[in-house]
Amino acid sequence: MDNRDFDQQRNMDGNGNPDGGAGRQGNGRNRFWAGVLAGALVTAFVGLIVVGMSAGIYIFGKKVLNHQPGAQTEGRAPAISNGTKKPEGVDFGRVTAKMDLIQQIIGEYFLYEEDAENVEDFIYRGMLAGLDDPYSVYYTKSDYTSLQDSTKGTYSGIGAMISQNRTTGLCTIVKVFEGSPALEAGMQPGDIIYKVGDTMVASESLDVLVNNYIKGEEGTPVEITVYRADKDEYVDLTVKRRKIEVPTVEHRMMDGNIGYIAVSEFDVITVEQFEAAVDELQKNGMEGLIIDLRSNPGGVLDGAVKMADYLLPDDISKYDKGEGKTLIVYTADKNEKGDVYTASDKHELDLPIVILVNGDSASASEVFTGAMKDYDRATVVGTTSYGKGIVQNLIPLGDGSAIKITTAHYYTPSGFDLHGKGIEPDVEVELDEKLKTQAVVKPEEDNQIQKAVEVLEGKLGK
Repeated sequence: MDNRDFDQQRNMDGNGNPDGGAGRQGNGRNRFWAGVLAGALVTAFVGLIVVGMSAGIYIFGKKVLNHQPGAQTEGRAPAISNGTKKPEGVDFGRVTAKMDLIQQIIGEYFLYEEDAENVEDFIYRGMLAGLDDPYSVYYTKSDYTSLQDSTKGTYSGIGAMISQNRTTGLCTIVKVFEGSPALEAGMQPGDIIYKVGDTMVASESLDVLVNNYIKGEEGTPVEITVYRADKDEYVDLTVKRRKIEVPTVEHRMMDGNIGYIAVSEFDVITVEQFEAAVDELQKNGMEGLIIDLRSNPGGVLDGAVKMADYLLPDDISKYDKGEGKTLIVYTADKNEKGDVYTASDKHELDLPIVILVNGDSASASEVFTGAMKDYDRATVVGTTSYGKGIVQNLIPLGDGSAIKITTAHYYTPSGFDLHGKGIEPDVEVELDEKLKTQAVVKPEEDNQIQKAVEVLEGKLGK
């Protein structure tokens, strides 16, 4: 999945036991927020504050290049101007002169040895941060390599999903996978990642936190300090990294021939897994389906489109933009140009469907949910979704580095602009408070799943 608000890791000691059960209490909350504020000031200074979820929808180096003057073939760097034409935005002549002056001052007065490569990287990071868009980010060569690895579904990590708060920038564990090092180490949903090793990362970019701090060589330990707000304590955890096969799709048949499919993110492998799950459940006599997108931060746009396509017929002509076909989603850039995605796979699922969402269901999750809701092909149960209705393009720069930049707005088939609003459920139900910090919740004790079952049974006349 391309940049998702999701990460993979959590701790366990060499014996597989939680290592830091004892929390450090007393003035914990004050110390935590003091640390956050200090970190935020430093991070803001270097232009790295990221608010909101950095995952979401990506279209890999795709059509955005074709919309730019002098763009090269996909996968290559965009053409670079020779500087003879004055840019409409930043005055680079003035910027260069000022940077030359600053460099002279550094060379003459700076006490320590300058890391020129690091300084250059932060110039580029600052340029993207200056756009004041939490989703536009610069990736160094190593960052980009790690990001590409993370979209393939296999990595050495801890087996946990992370979401970044758009207001505070804090990264919080939203899901701990069964059988993962994170679970074995005692990590819980709701844990706020405070430090990794000796580095305070409370306001670090989600991508950087995941790829540069938490993931690593298989078999190596990672020390993570989390803050638990409900107990006002810090907990030190040691997690031993191992290869994690991301379970993007899990499915089972529940009582009453109700199928259940949980999709944790929209990755490059998700569509195939989702279609296989639907097919298997159908063969086993499924009469209704629950699709669980809770805490799914998004991912690859094409994945969400193809999954919706698999469930919807191809010829619903309800919306003009579909031009006689089933419209799934459409995008519009700043020039009101964009792409239209329609159904075309000649497959549909004509069964009652319930989609579960919550406040961490974002981006591609909302594309999928919005399409199903607009055609009345699913009942949405849970709480209002995150509300990320913009698209990022991941553009390689030709030297191993890349930028992720917001390029378009997307709309559900009915034209609904969900950005900053989210999709409201048809049936609103909050998860029981006691379950919010429970790492593994069984379906029979999950009150939101039970409400989904109740809704389906009503549709089936049971």
